Amino acid sequence: MEGSSSPKGSPQGHSRNKSVTKGARPRSSTKGPLDLNDPLSPQPTPIRLSKNLERNSPSRQSSPHPHSAISSPVPDVGPPAAKDFSFLLRPEIYHPLTPLNVPLAFRNSPKQPTPDTPIQDLLSRGHYRAAAIAAVQELTSTIPGAPRIDPTDHARIFNLLYIRLTCLTLIDATPLAAQEVKAFEDLNNPAVYVDAATGEHLVPWDLRVLNVRLQALGFGDPRRAVMSYHELVREARDGVARAAARRDNSGKELWKERLNDLGIRMAGALVEMDDLVGAGQLLATLRDRGDGKLVLSRALLWLHLGNADEARRVVEGWKGEGGVGSKVVLALAEMADGDFGAALDRWRALREDEEDEGGEMVGMNMAVCLLYLGRMEEARSLLEDLVGKGFSSRTLLSNLATIYELCTERGKKALKLELVDRVAAMDESATGWEKVNADFKL
Repeated sequence: MEGSSSPKGSPQGHSRNKSVTKGARPRSSTKGPLDLNDPLSPQPTPIRLSKNLERNSPSRQSSPHPHSAISSPVPDVGPPAAKDFSFLLRPEIYHPLTPLNVPLAFRNSPKQPTPDTPIQDLLSRGHYRAAAIAAVQELTSTIPGAPRIDPTDHARIFNLLYIRLTCLTLIDATPLAAQEVKAFEDLNNPAVYVDAATGEHLVPWDLRVLNVRLQALGFGDPRRAVMSYHELVREARDGVARAAARRDNSGKELWKERLNDLGIRMAGALVEMDDLVGAGQLLATLRDRGDGKLVLSRALLWLHLGNADEARRVVEGWKGEGGVGSKVVLALAEMADGDFGAALDRWRALREDEEDEGGEMVGMNMAVCLLYLGRMEEARSLLEDLVGKGFSSRTLLSNLATIYELCTERGKKALKLELVDRVAAMDESATGWEKVNADFKL
């Protein structure tokens, strides 16, 4: 037992007188949680620190034989080395993006960018597939004549990775993004992703939030997303507290906005786990920040649960967004109840109230109501008018392709190819220009 000095076999408490012929054995060193070199202690590089102190101690400097001491090969403690992210620059991490699923009208278009087009220009013109390819080429240094990226330039590396992953989701290649994001492993690992000098996380917040969902998809574990969101929520709460202590109002509002966004995302993760009750209870605990996002999320969740009356109750008296949000929910509630005639009247009134005669979302829902009312030609004309106005979302194109399939059997492919040519001739925009075959049901 530590601290006992009685020899083996002697009774406790009895002192034995004997001559001391040699120096007493020094007490054995023990290790505990307060020792610098304890493996459980959070102190950084304890062995280097202790040797450095020993080498520079006054007793060693005043030694009469300074050259007789063995010099330590460990260098002086200095600023921490920059993080090396070479493991994210390996070409084998990233999948090739084939253009075979892109219609010929887009592949052969003169609007296709050249290989030397800057990434920001690609993003502003809606060339997301080309931007995803360019980001990987810069990460892996496969661009001819371009300098090799510095593996310690974390800001540039994570910006390119964010561009890559978001572009993959925008071109309907989310499964590839979910596989590539596994290279991050654990973003909560402070030894890899936290600046040792400042304690700040090196990965941008938006990329960390995107990583949560993609890793949950990649590993096929939706519970992983809920747990990861909890970690970010804890950090966001700490951010609010730190900003309040500094009296930084802008920083405090930023962290509060992030906290609210995480709550909505966590509710979405619970919906994907089929825990609809838990998602509803979570949304009920969140505070509305006045932007209408929370109210709309609650109403849509109730519609997803099939409770249109509760969705109506949520938006009752809500004047956010000029009352447009509540009108949208009420129209959707009519559709959920199967009353497509009443829903069509609500959508038409909403469209007339807007100066641009209604946006894409309003027009598409009107077309759906017309389709269920048996007025297929009117639905087709309405969707084609939306395309003529420059709208080209994946949902719109898929709905119009479905109308073509219902209207005719023999000429549906010709109608779809004609639609492809119309969309390929549209102007480039940040909403996305290039489409894939699945968008037209080809």
